[in-house]
Amino acid sequence: MAQTDLLKRYLDAGVAFTQLTQSKAEAIVRDLVRAGEVQTGDARQRVEELLDRSRKNTDNLMKLVRDEVNGQVARLGLVPKKDLDAVRRELADLRAAQAKSAVKSAAPAAKKAAAAPVKKAAPAAKKAAAPAKKTAKAAKKA
Repeated sequence: MAQTDLLKRYLDAGVAFTQLTQSKAEAIVRDLVRAGEVQTGDARQRVEELLDRSRKNTDNLMKLVRDEVNGQVARLGLVPKKDLDAVRRELADLRAAQAKSAVKSAAPAAKKAAAAPVKKAAPAAKKAAAPAKKTAKAAKKA
C-alpha cells in the first residue's frame, strides 16, 4: 500500500503533465529502491508501470487540451482549415465550370455576329430612315 501511494505521489507531483522518459522513470524507481519502498526484483515492473501511467496521463492531457481548443474554436465560430480548403476547392471548381460554360455559350453568338453584322444593321438603318423620309415628304407638302 505504501509503495502504491509513493508511486502515485511521484506521478501526481507533476510527472502527469510531461512525458516521462525511460531514464527518468529508472531514476525514480532507484530512489524508491534506496528508500526501501520497492524491492530490487520489482524495479523493472515499476519502471514499466511508471512509463505506462505517464503515457496514459499524457494522452489524457492531450485529449483534454484538444477538446478545450476545439470547444473554443467552435464557440468563436471558426472553421477548421480542412473545411475551408474544401470550400475553396469547390469554389474554384464552380468558377472553372462557369468560365467553361461562358466560353461555350459565347462561341456560337460570336460566330453569328461575325457572319452577319451587315444584314442585321441594314434593316435597322432602313427603319430609322423611314421616319426621316416621311418627315421630308411632309415638309415638301407644306
